[in-house]
Amino acid sequence: QLQLVESGGGLVQPGGSVRLSCVGFGFTLAQSEIGWFRQAPGKEREGVSCISSSGRSTKYADSVKGRFTISRDNAKNTVYLQMNSLNAEDTGVYYCAIRRLYNGRCEVASFGSWGQGTQVTVSS
Repeated sequence: QLQLVESGGGLVQPGGSVRLSCVGFGFTLAQSEIGWFRQAPGKEREGVSCISSSGRSTKYADSVKGRFTISRDNAKNTVYLQMNSLNAEDTGVYYCAIRRLYNGRCEVASFGSWGQGTQVTVSS
């Protein structure tokens, strides 16, 4: 059964860092484009970053460029999201998902098979 499991979230101070992991089960993650998304309280889910199956192509939302880095280790069936210089606006539940529509867009409608999410709270 195909499944994505996120981990690594928690309470982080403003300016701090955290690394999220997305592990794939029941399929070969190396063959899939993976995206990270987040949903803040009272807001719609939004795209944060996406990575091609090879890892050579990445995309970032403007709000996280220069602060977040997406990467993958296909040998471990894992995609990572390194988050630095965090601020309160980064608070939310972070999800990973598999690309379903090959339109080049890092958007919710193009992805599926969502994980359960991991909570990131940026607060002092």
